[in-house]
Amino acid sequence: MAEVLSRPVRRRGRELEAAIFEATLDQLTSGGFARLTMEGVAGAARTGKAALYRRWTSKVELVIDALDSTLPRPSDTPDLGSARDELRYLVESFVSVVRSRAGGAMNALMAELDHEQAEVFKGFIAQRMIEPTKEVILDILRRGAERGDVRPGAATPLVADVVPAMLLYRIKVCGRQVGAEFVDQLVDEVLVPLIRS
Repeated sequence: MAEVLSRPVRRRGRELEAAIFEATLDQLTSGGFARLTMEGVAGAARTGKAALYRRWTSKVELVIDALDSTLPRPSDTPDLGSARDELRYLVESFVSVVRSRAGGAMNALMAELDHEQAEVFKGFIAQRMIEPTKEVILDILRRGAERGDVRPGAATPLVADVVPAMLLYRIKVCGRQVGAEFVDQLVDEVLVPLIRS
């Protein structure tokens, strides 16, 4: 029975890729980037190392693709009639990503990288998560300014930085969880006074 379980499983395409990405996230979360190996991922995904090396030349490429594939993409926030409600919706969405399995893997990854590797992953996170989230915030603020519940001129890159900056500070520097209470505090005590018309 053990021999049967250790044998590579014949999978192809998306099914194989999904198993590899799942194994990658599991290894990142449980052992961190330093302990993650292509051999370990292949074993956990029940495939051969050759299947990994045909697609990715390094574990850095594999990790970026695994995160890119599994992290939800920031999307437009619906018009909810008020900037406060829209910001709350957006912050809740961002928090759910941070608290997801992929978010946990991303946190584990950033906690232990050397400077050179950290730059690669920081660039990925900025391009994939932070910048699109800031664009959605700017859209919310512009829409709010048109409605009159956001002061004119509030839609600036610096104001848009507040949400990701506060969340990353809370999680990475303070080591605290982010939940519904924090979402309410961030929106009502920080963002709304900052943008109020």
